[in-house]
Amino acid sequence: MPPNESKILTNYLLVPAQLPTIISLQEFVELFPRSLQSSPHIRSLYRDLQSQRNALVDFVAAEIENQVKQGKALRRAIIKARREAELQEYDDEIEIERLLFGAASDQMHSIDSIIPDLESAIGQLESELQLMGEEEAALLASIQQTVGDMSDLRYGRLANGQLPEQVLEGLANLQETCKGKN
Repeated sequence: MPPNESKILTNYLLVPAQLPTIISLQEFVELFPRSLQSSPHIRSLYRDLQSQRNALVDFVAAEIENQVKQGKALRRAIIKARREAELQEYDDEIEIERLLFGAASDQMHSIDSIIPDLESAIGQLESELQLMGEEEAALLASIQQTVGDMSDLRYGRLANGQLPEQVLEGLANLQETCKGKN
């Protein structure tokens, strides 16, 4: 079973946080000058530091517990919201159907009543497909024209023979405009 949120936070934040895990009393004593290492105040300082550290670890443990509780509550709220959204979505679909087809949509269709509706829908879909095919053909022709024009540029053949002069003229006008603003 994979570790849960509580185990991960506890192992990462609490286990290595105890003062003896970080520094032993002997190592703490060795941090002071030799003349002070035998002082009882160092031991009481270490115990005070250990007490403060334990209080902090207890606070963090309580916060981890609070976060786990909040996480569970949040998960429950999300599940509840999803269920409500699904019910609302379903209700919206029914309402749209009623608006489109009227109250008659609540009645069950028979074979004889649904066939004309299906044939009508098929006819609409076929006409939409035909329109899409025509649009596709127009787009393809436009793309082929663009590719052909670019091919002409590549080989130096231009459909508009005056294009280079027009471009140079436009650049000259742009330079004049820029000089006028400076």
